[in-house]
Amino acid sequence: MFKKLKNFINDNRYNIAVFVLLNTACLVCILLVVARIAYSDSNRHTGLIWNLFLAWIPFILAYIAHAVSWRRIWLYLVIPVIAFLWLIFFPNAPYMLTDLQDLARRTSDAPLWYDVLIVVWFSWTGMLLGVISLYLMQDIIFRTFGRAAGWVFVFAISGLSSFGIYIGRFVRLNSWDILQDPAETAMEILGLAVDPSRRLAAFTLLYTFFFMFVFLLLYSFSHMLQEHHVKAQNTPEQLASTQPSNVVQ
Repeated sequence: MFKKLKNFINDNRYNIAVFVLLNTACLVCILLVVARIAYSDSNRHTGLIWNLFLAWIPFILAYIAHAVSWRRIWLYLVIPVIAFLWLIFFPNAPYMLTDLQDLARRTSDAPLWYDVLIVVWFSWTGMLLGVISLYLMQDIIFRTFGRAAGWVFVFAISGLSSFGIYIGRFVRLNSWDILQDPAETAMEILGLAVDPSRRLAAFTLLYTFFFMFVFLLLYSFSHMLQEHHVKAQNTPEQLASTQPSNVVQ
């Protein structure tokens, strides 16, 4: 039993590490807010905890979708439903970066540097949850429809999520509105899409570019390490050490 557990941990050590680090980041975020409440007797930034909870929803949905996507029957029966819910909640993850603008509302109940630290911790954790969930969904597209379709999916989701972030920040609609009143919400969103303002167009374009930059950077870094590992295994010294000895005894 212990050996099986050890083998499982060894085979999934990076998955476990990502999960542990993300949960650690969330714990740090919550403790920072709790410490601020104890210091200032103010409830400022408590809303970030709810936003962080919403950012976990697309991550969990993407993880479930990726886990069941290896079975063909689940791929076409369950994945579309999960993908729809994931798409609705996905903007909540990168949305947290816009919470940085709340720092403009300066208060004297806590040091500014501490407020900056809180918001950066929350926003970066939310961004990572979004990037990882998008990576998992992209991998499903890669395996099912090919690499080109996977990258088209990433670009499309980046644009749609940026549009969704604008709706959440400035129009004050959220993911629950789509589920509770889909008809009215769809009409309001359609009106914005048909006749976009310059602010909407600029925000969506710039935020799409920023999110794609973060995603491509992390994606390239992870694959850079894989390339280095493969090259290290294919060096002449490594190949020589794996060849059988031809020395005659």
